[in-house]
Amino acid sequence: MKKESVVLPEMDIGISAADRKKIADGLSALLADSYTLYLMTHNFHWNVTGPQFNSLHNMFMDQYTEQWTALDVIAERIRALGFPAPGTYKEFVRLSSIEEVEGVPCASEMLKHLVLAQEATARTARKLFDLVDAVNDQPTADVLTQRIDIHEKTAWMLRSMLS
Repeated sequence: MKKESVVLPEMDIGISAADRKKIADGLSALLADSYTLYLMTHNFHWNVTGPQFNSLHNMFMDQYTEQWTALDVIAERIRALGFPAPGTYKEFVRLSSIEEVEGVPCASEMLKHLVLAQEATARTARKLFDLVDAVNDQPTADVLTQRIDIHEKTAWMLRSMLS
């Protein structure tokens, strides 16, 4: 029995293919930053020591759990726009604006690294807003708004611990 192949019409969600590609590329950078931040936070959760161990260990767990959920939201938005989501360490390293942390820093240095990574991720999300707004892409705008809010709030809380 011969399989029939189904030819789908070109995607038409009211955003041109070129604009969808630009948005997907921007979301891929956000996904890479988000994954790098997730991995950094989880690493610090495993390796934090010192007088603040319990509070930092638990806080980092809350943060990486939230970030893990966000990864899926971002990747699925890329897919809904008709493009593959990056999913390898090699792609994430190439696309991310966040440098990986070598070794195991002390607790206060962990907080500093996380502040910088949270703020970098917020900047990456914010860069997409003009394009998303111009092409009337409300679902992506919603994802970006939520991510920026969380990253800015988390950066503020981490910063407050260092003051």
